[in-house]
Amino acid sequence: MARGRLRIYLGAAPGVGKTYAMLAEAHRRVARGTDVVAGFVEYHGRENTLKLGEGLETVPRRELTHRGAVFTEMDLDAVLRRRPAVALVDELAHTNVPGCRNAKRWQDVEELLAAGIDVVSTVNIQHLESLGDVVEGITGVRQRETVPDEVVRRADQIELVDMSPQALRRRLAHGNVYAPDKIDASLSNYFRPGNLTALRELALLWTADRVDEYLQRYRAEQGIEGTWQARERIVVGLTGGPEGATLIRRAARIATRGSGGEVLAVHISRSDGLAGAGSPQALIEQRALVESLGGSFHTVLGDDPALALLDFARGVNATQIVLGSSRRRAWQYIYGPGVSATVTRDSGDIDVHIVTHEHAAKGRGRIPIRKITDLGRTRTVAGWLIGVAGPLLLAVLLTHVDGLGLPTDMLLFLSLTVCAALVGGLFPAIASALVGSSALNYYFTPPVHTFTISEPQNIVAVGIFTAVGIAVASVVDLAARRTQQAARSQAEAQSLSALAGTVLRGAPGGDGLLTALLDQVRETFQEDSVALLERRHEFDPWHTIAASGPHPPEHPEDGQVDVPAGTYLTLVLRGRVLPAEDRRLLGAFAAQAAVLLERRRLAGEAAAARREAEGNRIRTALLAAVSHDLRTPLAGIKAAVSSLRADDVEWDEADEAELLAGIESGADRLDHLINNLLDMSRLQTGTVTPLIQETDLDEVVPFALGGVPLDAVKLDVSETLPMIHADAGLLERSLANLIENAVKYSPDGVKVLVRADALHPAGAPGRVELRIVDRGPGVPEEAKERIFAPFQRYGDAPRGAGVGLGLAVARGFVEAMGGTVAAEDTPGGGLTMVVTLPAVDLPEHSQLNRKAEPV
Repeated sequence: MARGRLRIYLGAAPGVGKTYAMLAEAHRRVARGTDVVAGFVEYHGRENTLKLGEGLETVPRRELTHRGAVFTEMDLDAVLRRRPAVALVDELAHTNVPGCRNAKRWQDVEELLAAGIDVVSTVNIQHLESLGDVVEGITGVRQRETVPDEVVRRADQIELVDMSPQALRRRLAHGNVYAPDKIDASLSNYFRPGNLTALRELALLWTADRVDEYLQRYRAEQGIEGTWQARERIVVGLTGGPEGATLIRRAARIATRGSGGEVLAVHISRSDGLAGAGSPQALIEQRALVESLGGSFHTVLGDDPALALLDFARGVNATQIVLGSSRRRAWQYIYGPGVSATVTRDSGDIDVHIVTHEHAAKGRGRIPIRKITDLGRTRTVAGWLIGVAGPLLLAVLLTHVDGLGLPTDMLLFLSLTVCAALVGGLFPAIASALVGSSALNYYFTPPVHTFTISEPQNIVAVGIFTAVGIAVASVVDLAARRTQQAARSQAEAQSLSALAGTVLRGAPGGDGLLTALLDQVRETFQEDSVALLERRHEFDPWHTIAASGPHPPEHPEDGQVDVPAGTYLTLVLRGRVLPAEDRRLLGAFAAQAAVLLERRRLAGEAAAARREAEGNRIRTALLAAVSHDLRTPLAGIKAAVSSLRADDVEWDEADEAELLAGIESGADRLDHLINNLLDMSRLQTGTVTPLIQETDLDEVVPFALGGVPLDAVKLDVSETLPMIHADAGLLERSLANLIENAVKYSPDGVKVLVRADALHPAGAPGRVELRIVDRGPGVPEEAKERIFAPFQRYGDAPRGAGVGLGLAVARGFVEAMGGTVAAEDTPGGGLTMVVTLPAVDLPEHSQLNRKAEPV
């Protein structure tokens, strides 16, 4: 059975018209004779959408009961039994009510597609799983219902339902999206112009990427290699040289000339990993630059840079290539035309830009002589002895042996040359070949004891012997050089892997990251000490950011090696001088040090911004509290006082008592609110200094009940509990806030239980635990920490119920005394506040005999 086809209408926000477009598509298909049914359509009470849904066959919904409420969901089995050609299934990201076969609606859609039924569905961009964090950062709202991106990517057709933010806000204001009572809140929160613009951009970019994927897939399926200039895609070739930043900026300017331009920076590395790859630090900085400009960085393996660059450009359907002018000097072109000329010649329909820069034609201009492998002093000396003295000794030995013949003598001398190559490398082997050929000529080639060769075949034999000896020496040296380079590359890879592991294990944004990195540098390069130095400007003094080892350098000139890590940032090593081949790896360490320093500073700035934002939020909430919660009792007191002072009214004793009670109640409420505000202010500024002493919990708890009715609390605190370390005054205030909060939310006639127990966890100091148990509505798990935040009221508590500081003050005071406050569910319903405090001297048994004493 063929799988059904999926068509998705994608929108940037609710109300753009996805469902309307889906229903219009259904009517068009019905008019063409297609069997279409509405499996599930969410009308949201919108009149125009309801009218458009008329005339379509609808599968009755399935009713399910969950937590005492009745919900309706798509009846998947009924749709499968009906087997239409096309099914309409709205809101792809919807979470089904427990009791359905699948947890998510997109899973229902997958079953329909597997059954060969085409599906038309809708989804908003904020419901894509990969964009959850991005959308939360834009709107401040975390989307709980999401659909995996791959589900939407696999759709056969994706159509964007687009609408400008202004048009959507007008539609919302006219009542075409939400009910009238939700319009103002929606316009001022989620549907702000900035939010809608950002969501619209996300939807457009995501859809554009999918279009690009479809185009690349089609080109691959059809074998199309030519460039289709549907979109400007600019490839920048980077060598790791200093001109890279100039090329990236030029490519970015070219990309901005057209709509939707894209920059792809690519660096070509040799496939054997042994050739020079430019400056690692420069490549890291260029990667950061191209990504900051909205482009992407790629590394491609290839022995022919020009061919690899062109293959990459054609593979991504690039329209332009940006290259820098060659840094070669004029005479170096004898080695070939260069990458720029080759790419320009073979680019075909891809435009090539050659950008001049200040480093053009300023290369080092050295002759590429191959470096001879360093095999160590002992092997080199031994190789020279074998290569020079060996042939002479062999010649003397062979002069006393008769009958071997010239071919055998040549093989013996050749074996000696091979031995010299294996031990000492290229030059001793060449010396061995030359000395051996001379010895063969002098001692064994007629006429002997002269350097004259009378027979032509002997001339050829000696010449071949010399050539073979040099060739063998070259091959042996090449193998040794490759082995040494591979070992160095492996060591570099292991060092970088260890560096990555050290960084990942460090504390984000902390000094431990830089210290661990410098420790790794000192260990890897066997230096005495390492320091990261920085200065603000060119002529300012250096100061140490981080250091490792004894007597770290305080200035760049104090060390044997210094590597720039930034404009005014340098990594200095004291100990031994590093060889040139180690500086590439050191450059990677220096670049990583700069990244870690920047991360640490950004983390500090973010923390400062959070503190400032929290302070602003608290100040705003404080103003709101003063403007409302404090004015309410003041207004009551003023009204009562004005009534008592009125000359035209005669108050009897009962009325006067009631007015005076109102004044007293308002004053008590004011006193309570002001105390909480002052306490919160002290906690925020860190000026709470508890006087810790041995305190009897049995003496503190009763005083904390002064603000609640006597019959509202049941007290269960044993007189034999151990003493605790606490500030009696702060503890009383904390318990009073917690008990008053519990009484406030407990049902009428149900007492709040205050119970204390002694605990002695194995291997831990003794603790005393106080539990304040209520039978109220309770708090969901995700809100148990949020209720301790300042100026938070849970649920629909009225404004007059306080400013939301009681729990925050209670936790702050308890934590200042070394204790903890946590919220737990009460078995059977309700909320339990658990206060733990350090005990002075805890008995061995975990729970003492307690007596119940109702209050």
